[in-house]
Amino acid sequence: MGKKLFLWLLFLYVILSVFLAATTPITPHEAKNLYESHSLVTLLMQWGSHIVPGLLGLRLFFMLFSFLSLRIFYELSQRYFKKREDVYLSTALFMFLPGIITATVLANVGIIVLMLVLLFVLLYERRNFALLPFIMLALFFIHEASIIFFVALLFYGITHKDKPLAVLSGAFILAFVYLAKGIEISGRPTGHFIEVFGLYAAVFSPLLFLYFFYTMYRILLRGKKTLMWYISFTALVVSLLLSIRQKVYITDFAPYVMISTIAMVEVFMNSLRVRLPQFRKRYKRAFYVVMGFLVLSVAMLVFSRPLYIVTKEGTHPFAAQIFTPYYFAKKLKAEGKKCYDAKGRAALQLRYYGISSCKQ
Repeated sequence: MGKKLFLWLLFLYVILSVFLAATTPITPHEAKNLYESHSLVTLLMQWGSHIVPGLLGLRLFFMLFSFLSLRIFYELSQRYFKKREDVYLSTALFMFLPGIITATVLANVGIIVLMLVLLFVLLYERRNFALLPFIMLALFFIHEASIIFFVALLFYGITHKDKPLAVLSGAFILAFVYLAKGIEISGRPTGHFIEVFGLYAAVFSPLLFLYFFYTMYRILLRGKKTLMWYISFTALVVSLLLSIRQKVYITDFAPYVMISTIAMVEVFMNSLRVRLPQFRKRYKRAFYVVMGFLVLSVAMLVFSRPLYIVTKEGTHPFAAQIFTPYYFAKKLKAEGKKCYDAKGRAALQLRYYGISSCKQ
């Protein structure tokens, strides 16, 4: 990928991010964070609202975290690729993952976690160790599922004989156990395995996730196991194992899994370049097909509102949770009504649009 194309894609990414952040109605999770939580996400949403009014303000800081993550990812890519075009391709692929776009335009803790994990990996590989304990401490407090991260660091530290990293990550794991924090493990085998595969397919796009899964497996068998691979592989395996027994929240695992986009590009480019030009055609065709599915996935995000209107309610449950309260609030206002007794998080979404509970 050339520099000019990359810059055009970067410009498109920024425009799409701002557009979606400003026009996508508030989600149930965002409404709960805004009105019923006292977390870091809540605080950042409130600060953003004071700076910029409306939905864009709610999501302002999370967009900034996303742009910073992209910059860190670009710096990290330069450590893995000698050719600049590979750096551009890896970064462009990363920023147009549906999971990254979603995390950019919605208020969520995942994008903060992603930025911290990328920064940790970058500083570790640069041998700048002074800030690493503080990043680990931040992850410990802001994300209960970060125990996955510390387990991956422990495995890496033991395997590569990095005693300080192993001891420090082990201490954080013990703190999780002592405080009874972390991922809840409960229930009986219920078979959410296929569901988790579907969720990962939505985060990456279907064919890209299949190649990601292949990349993780190939590196396990005979590839160089970097710190990024340990983090992504551990998160992926834990999520799949837990899905056999219980419902898994993909937002707990996706920030750790998505950082290995670099590994996908590295494996693909190595496979492509070891072959003579006449034998590269099928690899290039496969690449274009995968990219086609990725573009389709991104288009479905960008045009989610018209798709919701065309397909009607209930066809896409996630879209319905976002758009149904929005259009219902508009309908109530058009009828001159200022209150409505809704159930669950829909009541909080209506509250954001100025529709209070009649019982109050």
